[in-house]
Amino acid sequence: MVRKKHKVRQALPKKEEIDTFFDRKSCEEIPVIKKLVLKPAGYPLRVIGEANPPIIISDNPELFEVYAREQWSGYIVSEGSFLFDQFLYPDFAFQVIKLQVKKNYTTGKISVDTRIVLENRIEPIKLEYPKVYFKDIVGNQEGKDKCRVIMKYLKEPERFAKWVPKNILFYGPPGTGKTMMARALACETEVPILLTKATELIGLHVGDGARRIHQLYSVAKENTPSIIFIDELDAIALDRRFQSIRGDVSEVVSALLSELDGLNSVFGVITICATNAPSLLDPAVRNRFEEEIKFNLPTFEERLQILKHYSEESPIKITADLSQLAKETNDFSGRELKDKLIKGAIHLAILRDKPIIDSDLFKEVLHRIQQDKLKTQKNKIMYG
Repeated sequence: MVRKKHKVRQALPKKEEIDTFFDRKSCEEIPVIKKLVLKPAGYPLRVIGEANPPIIISDNPELFEVYAREQWSGYIVSEGSFLFDQFLYPDFAFQVIKLQVKKNYTTGKISVDTRIVLENRIEPIKLEYPKVYFKDIVGNQEGKDKCRVIMKYLKEPERFAKWVPKNILFYGPPGTGKTMMARALACETEVPILLTKATELIGLHVGDGARRIHQLYSVAKENTPSIIFIDELDAIALDRRFQSIRGDVSEVVSALLSELDGLNSVFGVITICATNAPSLLDPAVRNRFEEEIKFNLPTFEERLQILKHYSEESPIKITADLSQLAKETNDFSGRELKDKLIKGAIHLAILRDKPIIDSDLFKEVLHRIQQDKLKTQKNKIMYG
C-alpha cells in the first residue's frame, strides 16, 4: 500500500461551530458514530473534456472498513460531510449519506468501533426491451433497410450466419437517430439490447476496462439472440495519431477487437457501435465493421414530418406555419427540432401564459438557438 508521507488531514469544523452545535459542550462529549454509510463522490476537480470520473467499489467490505477506520478515526462528521482518501486514491472524496448516533444527535465522531459501509453503486449490466418501432423513425431509409437484413440473422442465426454482418458501425451527426435505430431493431426483432457508452468501459486500473468489455459480451452471449450497442466509440477508438487525446485505452480497444473477432463463432449476437467522427477512428477498429450505415440530417420533407408529429403531441396548440419553419431549420437534427425548437417554444409559451404557439414565438426561439450555435462555433475556433 502506497501512502502519502505528510500527515493525514481533515477539514474539521471550527471550535465555535462545534460548541454552538452541541450547546457549548466539550468535544469529548461528541457521541461516537455506531454506523457510517459512505458513497464515492469523485475528485474535487477535473479537466474539461476528461472522461467520466473513476468508479470506486470494494469487493471486501471488511477490508474497506479497516482501511477507512485507520485514516478517519477521530473525524467529526454529519450527513452530507465529505471524507478525503489519503492513501490509495489521494483526494478522492467519499460523502456521508447516513450515520447512526445517539438520539437527537445529527453529528458524531468516527472511532475504532464505528461500522463503516461503502455503498457500491455499480449496477449489473441490464438487458433492455425497447418499445420503439421503425415507423417511429422519420427518414434514414437506408438504415432501416440494412436493419431489416440484420433482423433475418437475429431471427435465424444459424441459417444466415455467413451472409449477414455482425459488426455494424452507425455514423453521422449527433441527434440523427443512431441510438433510436438500434432500439427499433431490438424491438422489431423482439430481442434484448445492451446499451452502453464507450466512456463507461474505461476502468480506473489496469484490467478494469477489459473486464467490463468481456462482461458485456458474456451477458449478450448468455441471452442470444441479442444486440450490443456502444455509443461514442471515438472515446476509446481514436486513431493512434491522437494518442495524447485518447489516453491509454489500449487494453479496452484490444478487448473489444478480441470480442468483435470472436463473434464469428457465436450465433445470434450483433454489435452496433456509433460515432459522430468516423474519420478519426483507429483503422484497426474500423476495419472490423462489416457494414457502415450513414445517418444524415433530415431533408426538408423529413423536417416537416418531424415538426408535424411533435406539434400534434404538444400540450399547447401550435398554429405556426410548419412548412416555413422546416425551411428555416436546414441544419437541424431531429433531436434539435424536438428538444430545442418545439420544447423551447412550449416553455416560452408557458412563461408568457400564451394559449397558442404562433410563428412569432417560434421565430424568437429559433433566433436564440441560432445565436447559441454561433457562440459554440466561435468557441471551437478560439479554444479548439
